[in-house]
Amino acid sequence: MLHEPAKLLREHGLQVTAQRLAVLRAVSERPHSTAENVAEDVRAEIGAISRQAVYDALGMLAEKGLIRRIQPAGSPALYENRVGDNHHHVICRNCGRTADVDCAVGETPCLTAADDSGYKIDEAEVIYWGTCPQCQAAAPATVDG
Repeated sequence: MLHEPAKLLREHGLQVTAQRLAVLRAVSERPHSTAENVAEDVRAEIGAISRQAVYDALGMLAEKGLIRRIQPAGSPALYENRVGDNHHHVICRNCGRTADVDCAVGETPCLTAADDSGYKIDEAEVIYWGTCPQCQAAAPATVDG
């Protein structure tokens, strides 16, 4: 859960508004949410808010490093408040459920590319795709022939 969101906004040079607070709380309470999910949660908390205002708040919070935007291939962007570390994600191909995956070999080795082409690498993004436990349990059993 997010502690002192207003203070966090001020520390990052952002004006404290009801919309930004609600967006920050929504992302904190439901990590890996789409902008649409965030908008639904914000509307439930503060009432009417435009889709554009939610996108603007998400963009500003991501730009300031308060939240992280993840863009899985072929999927809408997802937002989370776990920032400041180098972690990855696993996504279910069936239901889209997303979970955090810590770097298997630690923070620095995860950033070591076989050939960095002269780039100073500061982040690695890996997305694992598969089937979540709930979807596996719901799938009919198959018999090997």
